Amino acid sequence: MKRKKWLSILIFMLVISMALSGCGFGSKKTETNDNGKEKAGEEKNTDTKQVLNVTATAEIPTMDSTKAHDAVAFTVLNNVNEGLFRQDQNNKPILAMAENHEQSEDGLVHTFKIRDAKWSNGDPVTANDFEYAWKRVLKEAGAYNYMFVTVGVKNAQAIIDGKMDVDQLGVKAVDEKTLEVTLENPNPLLETLLTFGTFLPQNQKFVEEMGDQYALEADKLLSNGPFKLAEWKHEQSWKYVKNPEYWDANTVKLDEINVYVVKDDATGLNLYESKKIDRVTLTAESVDNYKDDKEFKTTTQAGIGFLRFNLNHPVLGNENIRKAVNLAIDKQGLTDIALNNGAVPLYGIVPGEYYFSPDNKDFRELNGDLLKGSLDEAKKYWEKGLKETGVKEVKVAINLADTDSSKKMAEFIQSQLETNLPGFKLEIKAVPFEQRLEIEKSIKYDISLSTWGPDYSDPMTYLDMWITGSSSNREDYSRKDYDALVEKARLETDLSKRYEMLLQLEKMLIDEDAAIAPLYQTGQAILIHSNVKDLIEHPSGADFSYKWTYLE
Repeated sequence: MKRKKWLSILIFMLVISMALSGCGFGSKKTETNDNGKEKAGEEKNTDTKQVLNVTATAEIPTMDSTKAHDAVAFTVLNNVNEGLFRQDQNNKPILAMAENHEQSEDGLVHTFKIRDAKWSNGDPVTANDFEYAWKRVLKEAGAYNYMFVTVGVKNAQAIIDGKMDVDQLGVKAVDEKTLEVTLENPNPLLETLLTFGTFLPQNQKFVEEMGDQYALEADKLLSNGPFKLAEWKHEQSWKYVKNPEYWDANTVKLDEINVYVVKDDATGLNLYESKKIDRVTLTAESVDNYKDDKEFKTTTQAGIGFLRFNLNHPVLGNENIRKAVNLAIDKQGLTDIALNNGAVPLYGIVPGEYYFSPDNKDFRELNGDLLKGSLDEAKKYWEKGLKETGVKEVKVAINLADTDSSKKMAEFIQSQLETNLPGFKLEIKAVPFEQRLEIEKSIKYDISLSTWGPDYSDPMTYLDMWITGSSSNREDYSRKDYDALVEKARLETDLSKRYEMLLQLEKMLIDEDAAIAPLYQTGQAILIHSNVKDLIEHPSGADFSYKWTYLE
């Protein structure tokens, strides 16, 4: 088996090497970092070309911003498109397609002047591009349509509930360069929320010309951002090139970014060491070998890893069974052994060190460790749950991404549950990323090993996804008083009272219902070449911004 694995790695590296040679990799030595650039040693004036080479663990599920629902898609969209605002190098919202922003005295009517910008085909970016795209999210029942409710756009909830027509959404192109957005309540997070990919514009004429082929290939979409998607080889790679029509093109230093889909950790590391890529994520086994390397970096992030449960399952629908599963897993062991990358155990859904109350207290410290207990307590919940469901053993499957790191985590969890809960049998099912998302959306699974990255910088981004009917609520969790408290928190203008509501929501979800099993706050251990500069990694929204990245 090992011989076959290494043979497949060598074959894969040969394919990648051939692809890289066609991307400007010549005989000259060039160092690159995080989204690697290697200067081509070819003729012409390629020595000055800025080319970054990086990897991704999954294919792009969609390039239609109205349907996007995952980190891969939102990261690509963030670099080829631009909304009214984008995140800057310090993760703060800055004006982008909006040249200025004015609001009424009551904070309900917001007027945006659209700057003189163009699509990659030369068409002007207009206010209608925003009105059309935003309404299309609701028409298409996009996965992130609830973001319009989070923002508080007038009539969004009624439209989602089918009580109003989409034309009544509170967004209007007053003229070609003036967009008016009406809210139901003032929202101090408005500019931050509008950096998210769901609020990107779309060129109506182009979308309608493409029909059902829109955004399926690189030549079936337009860009108004720093880069264009020049090439998209499905399940293999994609390529960004600098967008000459971008309004702020002078800021963009990279000429090209090549992204290769690499699911095997050993392959990624070999590509990095042979300078074929400029950044690589390390697995638990590799961290100790490279932790003293000058190019090694580790961070604790704002993402979370957790177990989703199909709450319609005859056994997993039982609260005591879920509590037993939660307590039976050694989360410290999971992060130390299976991850070893800066991740830390998580005993809630909101991670620590990122979100603070009005009086500057950490959310995680304020709410403490939820549903944390001993193995004896886990067994008591287990026995009670078995009695309530009338079964003596539980055989279920866990779905997960088909990456090495996910498989290692699943094997650790399998060992823990089968050892600590008598009669528990867990089958591991690794599936491609896009397929796993579809399985979750249709709730055709038992348990799913999932991750979640925050959409915006506020604890609510982890909490409002669990309201009844939310497209991100992929386990059929439903609790009326939870829904009501989310809505109440959205409307609350007293920040201290609002924070207390957010703390209570987390307790309801985890302590009381054990709706999910939090596992860890994500971490990242990477190697990145020292000549890669200003590769911006965002804690919320899109993972990366390449607008400011350059190679020394």
